[in-house]
Amino acid sequence: MPAMSPTMSEGGIASWKKKEGETFVTGDVLLEIETDKATIDVEAQDDGILAKIIAQDGAKNVQVGSVIAIVGEEGDDISGATEMAAKAVSRPPPKEEHAQKTSESPKTSEPEPIHSTSATGPKVELPSGERIFASPIAKKIALERGIPLSQIKGSGPSGRIIRADVEGYKPSAIATASSPKTTPSPEQIPDYVDTPVSNMRRTIGARLTQSKQELPHYYLTVDVNMDKTMKLREVFNKTLTEKDKTAKLSINDFIVKAVACALSDVPEANSAWLGEVIRTYRKADISVAVATPSGLITPIIKDAGSKGLATLSSESKSLARKAREGKLTPAEYQGGTFTISNLGMYDISHFTAIINPPQSCILAVGSTQATLIPAPDEERGFKTVQIMKVTLSSDHRTVDGAVAAKWMSAFKGYLENPLTFML
Repeated sequence: MPAMSPTMSEGGIASWKKKEGETFVTGDVLLEIETDKATIDVEAQDDGILAKIIAQDGAKNVQVGSVIAIVGEEGDDISGATEMAAKAVSRPPPKEEHAQKTSESPKTSEPEPIHSTSATGPKVELPSGERIFASPIAKKIALERGIPLSQIKGSGPSGRIIRADVEGYKPSAIATASSPKTTPSPEQIPDYVDTPVSNMRRTIGARLTQSKQELPHYYLTVDVNMDKTMKLREVFNKTLTEKDKTAKLSINDFIVKAVACALSDVPEANSAWLGEVIRTYRKADISVAVATPSGLITPIIKDAGSKGLATLSSESKSLARKAREGKLTPAEYQGGTFTISNLGMYDISHFTAIINPPQSCILAVGSTQATLIPAPDEERGFKTVQIMKVTLSSDHRTVDGAVAAKWMSAFKGYLENPLTFML
């Protein structure tokens, strides 16, 4: 099991792309590995033959350095591959050993599972309820196709549902109707579903719990008049769509640009607490929070201050798509200097966000709403403007209140006068 990032200690096998006995050349994708953040292709570094697969599709919690397969060169005698594999399996890492014991646990006297299709799944950890074991890519495909995971029989280790199971799923109404003993009585139907905690969800929970407990958060909120930004966006989009109908700037693209420009003006906010030192970054690498079927992930737009709005928009869309497909590489989501979390598209007026350590700040962006404000020059004495409420969460160890206020003022100024982006 290769380490796909410096912090990776274990991973899972999403799927093998080559079969046992199949040859491969340099650059061929051998398998997909699931980390706590993404599903990553592993390419062959040389020509060879896949002699024996040890860690099968769907295997999880495989420690870095564990043997997952045996490879050789074409023409090699691979007759001993099975014996070599047996020796490797006989020395599994602790977590693998635990997984094997779980899958071999004796049957209990609990009632028969509700769905006959999951009868082979493990039920030893909970006496009742319905546990669904599935890889992140399997969950994503099932969600897109509207397929209930509870109706799919998993072929992975311990009955885990893998990608091939979802893609090969065919509903069978006849089998369901003709099997009376699989129809539970009302008393047998649990009123909850237990979903195993994925590596990604476990990492999110651990990091954000640590952040909230250890970092001295404080919050500043400001209203931003978005009238000029929205008008400029309309002009830019009209020009862009004349060249490319798929090209379109979002409000979030302007926000990313304004954040980067404000960080250039107030670099103290573009910093990280590293214990013995406070590191201040020269470039703004903006982490943009993206919701995926497996959980939240923050792909990074590198050196956002040096890029135009069209480039920021293109990169943002590409990274968000890769994030939802689970195809981000570690370099694309590790190492950001400032995070943006935007829930405005859900009509959330405002909220506070938890800092993503070791970063010092995260900006929570709410929706843009029509608001009445005093306007003495207007005939009626008031006017309607588009107001966006944003809240900055800061780490008081690195960013004092006056610094955060100065940064918020700069950010507000760029969005209320967006032509200053071009200066």
